Order: sequence, then structure tokens, then C-alpha cells
Amino acid sequence: MQTATSPDAPHGVRQVEIGPERDGQRIDNALMTLLKGVPKSMIYRILRTGQVRVNGKRAKPDTRLAAGDMLRIPPVRVAEKAVQHGPAPGMVASVADAVIFEDKHFLAIDKPAGIASHGGSGVSHGAIELLRAARPAEHLELVHRLDRDTSGVLVFAKTRAGLVGLQAAIREGTVTKQYLCLMVGHPSKAKFDVNAPLLKSVLQGGERMVRVADNGKPSLTFFREMEQYPAARLMQATLGTGRTHQIRVHAAHVGHPLAGDPKYGDKEMNKKFKDLGLNRLFLHAAHMSFELDGRSYSFSAPMPDDLKEFLDVLAVKGKRIRRVQEYLQEKARTDPK
Repeated sequence: MQTATSPDAPHGVRQVEIGPERDGQRIDNALMTLLKGVPKSMIYRILRTGQVRVNGKRAKPDTRLAAGDMLRIPPVRVAEKAVQHGPAPGMVASVADAVIFEDKHFLAIDKPAGIASHGGSGVSHGAIELLRAARPAEHLELVHRLDRDTSGVLVFAKTRAGLVGLQAAIREGTVTKQYLCLMVGHPSKAKFDVNAPLLKSVLQGGERMVRVADNGKPSLTFFREMEQYPAARLMQATLGTGRTHQIRVHAAHVGHPLAGDPKYGDKEMNKKFKDLGLNRLFLHAAHMSFELDGRSYSFSAPMPDDLKEFLDVLAVKGKRIRRVQEYLQEKARTDPK
């Protein structure tokens, strides 16, 4: 268990005993959790200048902690702008009530759309911060991420073994992740794969953009038709790799972007869908499964009401936008890539 022994913590020197949940964790990552609100640059500065010590010895950023180590954390002044009010009780409750699975290693939620996986980039509190606010006595770490507008299965680790084990399984490609998404138009095949390398870049304002590029990372998505609608198809997308914005970019790459996608989608079609009640990206993390230490885990989250209600409307009134969709298909055939 971690304990701060300094009487003037958190602003004075802290002596923290490392518990089993941080056994094997890099010290820089541990400090980012222990020193919430402190910029990364300052964390690396106190490491570089030898102010952080483990068992009395200077620590480097890649130093690995072990259970029972005594970690010395120097006084750190947090800028006033980093001091923020806690999350709204309603937001905390929305995440706390979304738990769909829990055991000693993992906690899984059905993340609502509109909540980021973690804070940052203008977001004060993401799902991990909200869960920690709901469960202040528990140790929780984010295992993977979902885009802010994507709903569905999001998994957190309660132990170091769970975090390291599942992240290793994700890297090795042994985790099954399946999504439900609505593709604009009518793909020519009910089942198809998109194998196109993706390159991530960060724009000047900090916005992340991803595009298909020969020098990108190998990326593979398997698409399968689930239901047919006027001007759209409900698809199941299974990840062969887990790149940023992978499903969204692969869908756009084959000429059938996701409905409601503000970044990679079709503006004209998005307007038509919005008129019928779609107010966000149509992408839902429906299922995630894996095996770890001899146990099988499987988490599922049903399609949320807002997306189901939109599909009901689309089934009845979708013919209104068929002409727009046919125009876009004709445009895609005639315009050079």
C-alpha cells in the first residue's frame, strides 16, 4: 500500500512505499499518476536533476519500481491553473453506473458517448478520472482507449498484473475487438477486408489526423454487413490491428465513411443524417474478449438507445436522402482518387 509519510505532503518531500499494484512500473509513469496536475516536463526535470530517489538512489525515467521500494518525491509546486474543481456528480454517476464487469484484476464499463477515455486536450475529466473520483480508495489504470464520441466497452485494470498482461495481449494481437458502425452508401460486398497502412500526424493545434500512407503502420480491419438501410449499411468491424482512428479512416478510404464522422466523414450526408436525428459518430465498441492466465474474459455492450432510435427513423424516412447518396456515389466513381 502506498503511504505518504511527510507531514506537509503533498507540497513537501514525500516518502512513498510502493505497493504491489506498481510492481514493475516505470517510475516516470508512476509519477504522472502520483503528481496529478504536474506537467510532464516538470516530472522529467526532477528526474533528470536527481531529485527523485528510490531506496536512497537517484532514479532515471526508465527505472522500474518494485513492491516495497521507498520512493522519494521532492516538493513540487503546481501551477494555479492546474488546480481544478472536481468533476460534476452527474458525470461521476454516469460512469460509475456504467460498470458491466468487475473482478480482482479488471473493471469494464459501457462508456457513454461524449466522455473521453482520459482528461487532456481541453477535457478536464475523462472516464478514468471519473471512475477514480467514484472509487477514491481503489487503484485503477486505463488499459486502452476509445474516441470521445465512441460508445461501448472500455476496460480498466485494478492490478499491475492485469494492466501489463492485457496490454501485452493487445500488442500481440490476441484480443478480439468488434465494433458496430454505420457506413454511408452501399459497399459492393457484404464481407470485405481493408488492409491499408495508416500514418498518424498531429496538426499545429494539437488535433490528431490519420491517413492512409505507404510509410504508415500496417493496419487491417475486417468488415461484415449486419443490416441494410436506405443509403447506409450497418456493419460489424473487427480489428486486425489497433491503430488510432483505424475503422474511421479505413471506412473513408474505401469510399464509405462512417455516418456522423466530423473528421473523416462526408459533410453533406452528415447533414442529412443529423436531420433524421443522428447527433454523433455512429461507432460503438460492442465486444471485447481475450484470455489471460488461463481465464477467458468476454465483455459486451448493447447498441445504445440513441443509435437504435436513429436506425428506426432511417428505416422509415431514409428514402429522403437516397438521391443525395446516389449523387455522392456517382461523384466517387467519376472523381480521380
